[in-house]
Amino acid sequence: MMTTILALDTATEACSVALLNNGKISTLDEISPRSHTQRILPMIDELLTQAKIQIKDIDYLVFGRGPGSFTGVRVGVSVAQGLAMGANLPLIAISNLKAMAEEAYQKLGAENIIALIDARMNEVYFAQFSRNGDEWNEIVAEQVCSPEKAIQQFQVSEKTVVVGTGWAAYSQFSEQNLPLVVSEITLPSSRYMLSIAHAEIAKGNVQSALEIEPVYLRNEVTWEKLPHKKEL
Repeated sequence: MMTTILALDTATEACSVALLNNGKISTLDEISPRSHTQRILPMIDELLTQAKIQIKDIDYLVFGRGPGSFTGVRVGVSVAQGLAMGANLPLIAISNLKAMAEEAYQKLGAENIIALIDARMNEVYFAQFSRNGDEWNEIVAEQVCSPEKAIQQFQVSEKTVVVGTGWAAYSQFSEQNLPLVVSEITLPSSRYMLSIAHAEIAKGNVQSALEIEPVYLRNEVTWEKLPHKKEL
């Protein structure tokens, strides 16, 4: 039987939903930085209605776990948690930076990716990935740092591709005149979380609604997990 996967992401300015059903992918992507809370559930409903299925028919629920804006990450994780608890769905957490790397691979054939999301306050969310077969290796770990610190960690070749809003946000990057390709991929899309999810399922990286946590990268931000239900 084919696996049905629903993916959602609200961690950045993009509000994104994707559905894999009967081998076909359908997506909705909007730029709505201040209305994720109002838009994400109607977008999910729209895709499910088009596919003539219900949330209980989903096999796995995928969500963008960050990094990204505090509010955006929290909205996405909370919605995923609520849906998963209501329909008893297994969850798969996907890095927003890795999702952009996957898009660069699918669109450009890129296998060495620098991912940068503008984190404001003269900082970026940053990681670098390399492709190994069907999976991504994190060759520079996810972090929040200054543009200068990110540049010091770049592992650059002529085939290195940059994705994300961070590059254009800070002139320090372009001033280096590095031999890399700056792509037009600036925001993550849940569509590219679907293919990453297959690898995560194969590795058993599946969680329950009570286990999931967002990734903010800034240490002062915390997430309060839902309490386990007490036995009566």
